Amino acid sequence: MSFPSFYGNATTAASLANMIEHDRIPQTLLLAGGEGIGKATLVRRFASRLLGGTDRIENDDLSLPHNVELLAEREKLPSDKRADDPLQLASHPDFVTFPPDGPLRQISIQQMRLLKERSQFGPLKGPYRVFLIDHLDRANEQAANSLLKILEEPPAHLIVVMTAENVYDLLPTIRSRAVMFHMTNLSEEEMAQFAESRGFHPKEPRVTLAGGAPGVAVTMDLEQWDMRRQRVLALLEVASGQAKFGAWVKHSESISASKSEKLEYYLKVIYGFLEDILLLREGIAARRNPDLSPRLGAVAQAVSFEWIRAATAKTDELVEFARRNVQKGIALDAFAVELRKVR
Repeated sequence: MSFPSFYGNATTAASLANMIEHDRIPQTLLLAGGEGIGKATLVRRFASRLLGGTDRIENDDLSLPHNVELLAEREKLPSDKRADDPLQLASHPDFVTFPPDGPLRQISIQQMRLLKERSQFGPLKGPYRVFLIDHLDRANEQAANSLLKILEEPPAHLIVVMTAENVYDLLPTIRSRAVMFHMTNLSEEEMAQFAESRGFHPKEPRVTLAGGAPGVAVTMDLEQWDMRRQRVLALLEVASGQAKFGAWVKHSESISASKSEKLEYYLKVIYGFLEDILLLREGIAARRNPDLSPRLGAVAQAVSFEWIRAATAKTDELVEFARRNVQKGIALDAFAVELRKVR
């Protein structure tokens, strides 16, 4: 391994390690790929080798309980309070993380202004400071433009590392200024190695459901995940014409009434189901939800490839709506209604 306890994406990890070894580090890096595959984890490993102070840097892992609690508490704050105190994590003085903040999990203009202000301060020890902007694709246009000004002429000591699930949500001018690495979900063998390192059995549900994303496997609440799967499966059965709309209504009402349930949680489950439906339609075993193969197989037999494509496009559209605080129940109702018209 190029970095300790890091699994998968060996080529990207080796490239970053090689940059440090030869002291040829670009000032702007971009790691792209799906949720939970280790983008921010790899950045922390990279910064630890470059700066030292591994324990302090790892303290800023967003999946740790104290950070989960912090993010949950900030969601309850009014927007003006969050704007007055932009979110940053800096347990190590030369490593700063700017994560998405608030109920819509966005990178704010206030955070990017704070980044610009802090970027002028030199490192406490050594030649570098490393700033991680996690999920930059969640930045609005104002925040992105503010960051661009920093990337155009960064201080010599500053290394900015950005992560994004969808790089095409970033400004082309930001992409053009970064050395980009595309990261992929882990293979079954890599996930098995990771699972064993964490004391999980490679075939247990959390590992299978994670679909090659170790971060998802570690943070997954299996009870909640299964509840969402049952709801989404009912949604897809209605959307494919396999069930009447009334079979979905009770689920829609529960989702709408819950303050803790977010639309984006359900969209992640939909993507996984659509992947399995496509596989089953082609005669391949379900990858993420094998325990639900009989019901998913019935949906797969009932729909066309055009339906799967329309469902994927509609889910992509809902991702954008989720960032605008659309009413989740109504959005999912519309998803079912529109897809029932597609065959």
